[in-house]
Amino acid sequence: MTNYEKVLIRKAKEKDCGQIFILIGELAKDHNQETYVQTIEHEIKKALIDSEKKVGVIVAEIDSQLIGYLSYTWNYSIWSGSDYMNIDDVFVQEKFRGHTIGKMLMLEANKIALENNVSKIKWEVEVDNDSAIKFYESLGATFSQKGIFKWHLKP
Repeated sequence: MTNYEKVLIRKAKEKDCGQIFILIGELAKDHNQETYVQTIEHEIKKALIDSEKKVGVIVAEIDSQLIGYLSYTWNYSIWSGSDYMNIDDVFVQEKFRGHTIGKMLMLEANKIALENNVSKIKWEVEVDNDSAIKFYESLGATFSQKGIFKWHLKP
């Protein structure tokens, strides 16, 4: 049994990109969406070291192995006139789920948002993912159903 007290939650570093890429693949496989993953390890590294810091990744680590991650972007709402954090992915490997690691990742995102003077975090969840909805509501988040469009552009 793994000692969950040894879980380290931290911002991702350039050296983590290979393991993050593997976790992205695991998340896609969990959702049967592997065909949608178009990124490569180099693109993840490029996004993390971008001087404008539009993208961030928080990782969960045990004994130098990444077991989960949370990725986010910074966005602006013209209606509220303020920046907000948009969480793209939250993923914890299956064998580590149910041990507050997802909660630790979310609380670190909260901390980073507040450190950046951002008072709102948004993310998407599948409307039939009852366990995820229950988890997010346990953090104090509110769920609202809103349709999401995707427009895949062709040159």
